[in-house]
Amino acid sequence: MDDTKSAIPVTDPFALFEEWFGEAKETEPNDPNAMALATATPEGRPSVRMVLLKGHGSGLGEGGGFVFYTNAESRKGEEIRANMHASLLFHWKSQRRQIRIEGPLTEVSEEQADAYFHSRPRASQIGSAASDQSRPLPERQVYLDRVAALEERFPEGDIPRPPHWTGFLLCPRAIEFWHDRKYRLHDRRRFTREGPKDAWSNTLLYP
Repeated sequence: MDDTKSAIPVTDPFALFEEWFGEAKETEPNDPNAMALATATPEGRPSVRMVLLKGHGSGLGEGGGFVFYTNAESRKGEEIRANMHASLLFHWKSQRRQIRIEGPLTEVSEEQADAYFHSRPRASQIGSAASDQSRPLPERQVYLDRVAALEERFPEGDIPRPPHWTGFLLCPRAIEFWHDRKYRLHDRRRFTREGPKDAWSNTLLYP
C-alpha cells in the first residue's frame, strides 16, 4: 500500500460499507454485525451499549439506513423515543477498521417488527417477551419463571410479539471510515449529507 495515498476511496458510502462488512464477515470470529449504539437523553446524558445490525442498505427507508431491534421500554428505547438521534460504531479488529455512523431514527412498521421477531429462534422470542429489559430484577429465578410460564402458555409455534418490542432505522447524515496505518498515522474519510436524498460530500480527516 502506498503510504502517501488514502486507502479509503471516494465512492458511495453504502457500497463501501457493504464491501468492508463483507470482508469482516470472513475474518471476525464472532458477530461481525455487532455495533455500539450511542443514545442520549434530551438533557444530553449519553449511554452506549452493543446491539446487532439486522438490516442495512441504500434501499431502506427514504434515504437508506441501518436497522436494529430492541425493547422500546428499555433504557435505550426510552432514550430513543425521547431523542430520535443516535450514533453507531463498528470496530472490526481483525480488519483494523472502524466505521462511525450518525443520523436520525425512525421506527420500523409493525409488519417489519413482526417479521423479524418471528424470524428469531423460538427460545429467543420467549426470552424477549419475558424480559422487562433494563428494569430491576429481584433474582434470576423470577425471570426464568416467566420464561417457563410463556413456554407453557404457548407450547408450540411463534410467540406473539410484545407491542413494545420494535425496531429502528438510522438514516445516516454522516458515515466515517477509519483504517489503521503504521505508527498511528491512521486514515480517515468522512462522508456527509444534509438530507436523505442529498448527494454525499466527503473529506479526509487528520487521525
